[in-house]
Amino acid sequence: IAMMVGFIVGLFYDTSFLRDSVTILSFFMVYPMMVTLNFKSLLEKGSLKLQLTTQAINFIYLPLLAVLFGIIFFRHEPNFRLGILLIALLPTSGMTVSWTVMAKGNVKEAIRMIVIGLVLAGFLTPLYIGVIFRETVELAMTSILIQIFLIVFLPMFIGFITQKLLVKSFGQETFNKTYKPIFPLFSTLSVVLLIALVMSLRAQMLWNQPTVLIRLLVPIALGYLVMLITIHGIGKWLFNDADRIALINGTMIRSLSLALAIALTVFSDSGPEIALVIAIAYIIQVQLAAWYVKREVLLQSIKSKTA
Repeated sequence: IAMMVGFIVGLFYDTSFLRDSVTILSFFMVYPMMVTLNFKSLLEKGSLKLQLTTQAINFIYLPLLAVLFGIIFFRHEPNFRLGILLIALLPTSGMTVSWTVMAKGNVKEAIRMIVIGLVLAGFLTPLYIGVIFRETVELAMTSILIQIFLIVFLPMFIGFITQKLLVKSFGQETFNKTYKPIFPLFSTLSVVLLIALVMSLRAQMLWNQPTVLIRLLVPIALGYLVMLITIHGIGKWLFNDADRIALINGTMIRSLSLALAIALTVFSDSGPEIALVIAIAYIIQVQLAAWYVKREVLLQSIKSKTA
């Protein structure tokens, strides 16, 4: 609905003046997620093998896959290639935990994946972009570092402080039951507004070049399919079912909200075009994650009935 509304509005009105609101929307998209994170999970003993495998997939395998897909499908379109790379570089979101809970996976390890992945992404994303796109996209590394700080580390720090204050004032149980469920709603609202803004900024281009959506949808859908098959295979080979489910959700679920925020705040002229790739990825990611959860629940039901 947000994509359609943004597209219709963009056909009739110039929404470029709204771009100044992107940084604010991005902050309020990320900050609520940070308030709900369990930072203590980093100090708990966990599976080193699972975490190392997860981050190797997130920061070695998937970036290489993104570069390969970018070359195959968008050799002469660096903005689209950069959009695919941003999807690959920013792992996990709040939904990682939700999907893992629904599929009865290892929730504690999934939470650790989120925190570790976001911290690593904050440091590695500027390096990857600078190395891979130094000659094809006009980059200001200082600008990227500042935006990463504003969009990742500052919300993380303020979210941590907010969580501490709420727990201290009302207790852990009240925080978990009353306040924790509220924050994701604000994050979702910000995401929806950003997606509508992206579509409005590129509405004229899509109207004049309708095949662009198909050209983007095919490689993104294929990329997610390759991700799912290969990561599922790695999980089956190395881990038990609970850890495999956490691995899938800690790698296949990308932080599209963060990718969207970085695209729109760091890259001034090409940002909406880069963000268009990420907006389309929302459609594929949610449906694929939901299907995988349904598959796991069905298999677990069959096993319990057989037992």
